[in-house]
Amino acid sequence: MSYTALYRKFRPNTFDDVIGQEHIVKTIKNQILSNRVSHAYLFCGTRGTGKTSTAKIFARAINCMSPKQGNPCNQCELCLAALENRSMNVIEIDAASNNGVDNIREIREEVKYPPTEGRYKIYIIDEVHMLSSGAFNALLKTLEEPPAHVVFILATTDPQKVPATILSRCQRFDFHRITTEQITQTLQSYMNTENVLADKEALHYVARLGNGSMRDALSILDQCIAFYSDETLTLNKVLDVVGAVDNSVLFSMTDAILQKNTIKIMELIEQIMIQGRDIAQFVTELVVHFRNILVCNTIEDAFSLLDISSEEYQQLQLQSKKMSKEECMYFIKTFSALQNDLKYASNERILLEVALLKICSITEEKNIDAISAKLKALERKIESGISFTPFPSVKQNTENTTAPKQFKRPPALSEDRKIIKQQWNDICQKIESPSLKSIVKNISPEFKQETDQNIYLVCDYPALKDIVKKNIDFLKQTIEEHIQKSISIVVITKEEYTNWYSSVYGTAEQQTEFDAEFESLVGYYFPEAEIQE
Repeated sequence: MSYTALYRKFRPNTFDDVIGQEHIVKTIKNQILSNRVSHAYLFCGTRGTGKTSTAKIFARAINCMSPKQGNPCNQCELCLAALENRSMNVIEIDAASNNGVDNIREIREEVKYPPTEGRYKIYIIDEVHMLSSGAFNALLKTLEEPPAHVVFILATTDPQKVPATILSRCQRFDFHRITTEQITQTLQSYMNTENVLADKEALHYVARLGNGSMRDALSILDQCIAFYSDETLTLNKVLDVVGAVDNSVLFSMTDAILQKNTIKIMELIEQIMIQGRDIAQFVTELVVHFRNILVCNTIEDAFSLLDISSEEYQQLQLQSKKMSKEECMYFIKTFSALQNDLKYASNERILLEVALLKICSITEEKNIDAISAKLKALERKIESGISFTPFPSVKQNTENTTAPKQFKRPPALSEDRKIIKQQWNDICQKIESPSLKSIVKNISPEFKQETDQNIYLVCDYPALKDIVKKNIDFLKQTIEEHIQKSISIVVITKEEYTNWYSSVYGTAEQQTEFDAEFESLVGYYFPEAEIQE
């Protein structure tokens, strides 16, 4: 006999077996007992919470020949046929692969015929949000006024994608995530049935990995049992299988970050790699860890909100006193961004090391008020240090004319600076180093106002700017020898220069518009004049 996966073997067969959905089970059982079964239901919730299982139990219960307190007996012919997937009255459809209008038209034709046996013909449409808009429209009329012998049960993990016209015609039931404690107790019960020894810590960790999904937890547990057959399942063995790290590593890493102990950080990363842990899983756990610290930092008694042991909670409280809320949020933001970067990384370890070292390199002062004060001071310096001469306005007759927009034209270049700009290639040829010569050729010498005597070497990107800065003295000497004048050089990026230029003279589009208006005004007042460059 072939092996049956745990999540299939322990699939609920009655409403009483459904875990963590008491609010739904009670309502449906009361409807069955009072004979008030509706014509359409919508089951919503995350994966592994029991939507499809509940739908199948419901389908058997309303057709069962001898129901027991709203539960199917699972022994009569109709129940057995449904359990063995040979019932003509229970039709299960996967909307992901049958999402066309033609598939719904087939259903519309079939619902006309009464069930071969039993009271109802039940259609279970799984992942109903995958239906096309045309298929939803085709289903609409049938769902609104179906024959008395038809019951529709729609299941979805994404109810937001289901049209409102469909939602309004169904009784909606939202399946909750199953709590970690409920999953742990259920797993322990299943392990007793399977005669498998497992530590409570191991089962609790598996339940946490399930993230509210019983099916996910059972799949992980099945994998762990297969890997350590005939052995007691411990927490360390579960960590080995899923590639996760022990919580002690998370606490040690957090302490090392707070102490800016880069040596300890690199040692911990090396330990993680040697143990064969998954880097992406480790980063995910770091995000959760700092989230727990943030909760401890925000709420005085947060134990009930955290899915951890009392010992771990005490450690979290100690660490929460060593960092501010702003630091916690900064760490969470940094590691969340790292999670996305790891999806496309060829070397995950390097990305992790860079992110951790970057965190350690930030300044000690992370107080928001202090940073804000520094920014305001910097803004004041920028404002006081930059002054622009407005472009002289053109006198004009206001009659039948429109005033030009107040954009300024760049000032004319001085003769010396013209020489530098025009003879830049000749200056580059005086550089003996081939590598430096090729770099300098890609630099553009630019200038600002007449009153600004600086020569601005504009680099295309920041890395080039850094290289030029290292050779600034040599370049200054070379240019001075060429023009026989003393100069002052400033190295900036192309983006910095463009931002300055746009703020003073406007964008290229604005300059073109201004030039056109200016020339039209000159032509209007001085028809015989020629504009001199």
